[in-house]
Amino acid sequence: MAHSDPIADYLTRLRNAIQAKHKKVEIPASNVKREITRILAENKLINKYDVVADEKQGVIRIALKYYAGSNVIKGSRRVSTPGRRVYRQVDDLPRVSNGLGLAIVSTSKGLMSDKQARKENVGGEVLCLIW
Repeated sequence: MAHSDPIADYLTRLRNAIQAKHKKVEIPASNVKREITRILAENKLINKYDVVADEKQGVIRIALKYYAGSNVIKGSRRVSTPGRRVYRQVDDLPRVSNGLGLAIVSTSKGLMSDKQARKENVGGEVLCLIW
């Protein structure tokens, strides 16, 4: 099934698994989704992840992280969509939940969190917010 917005589909699958209190979720793989998952793992919002290759595109298996019975990821929102791209300079990058959440930014140096983009002094397309 073709999706017009694979990143929104990724966030929806995560959100649905969290609401259903699943321990893990499987998401069809792509390079952008792998990078988003890597950023989530680096920021300790998920336990671990595995990329399983099969004959088509592969699957990303994500082990969700819970603390005291509730998930570490409280919410997510897609910012830049295929119909409306949102670009920000480094000074205008959003701060999510006073720095406790993260914004995933597509820059000329690759995908990175808003904190990393500020450190590298680059702006770009704000893909999504996760808190």
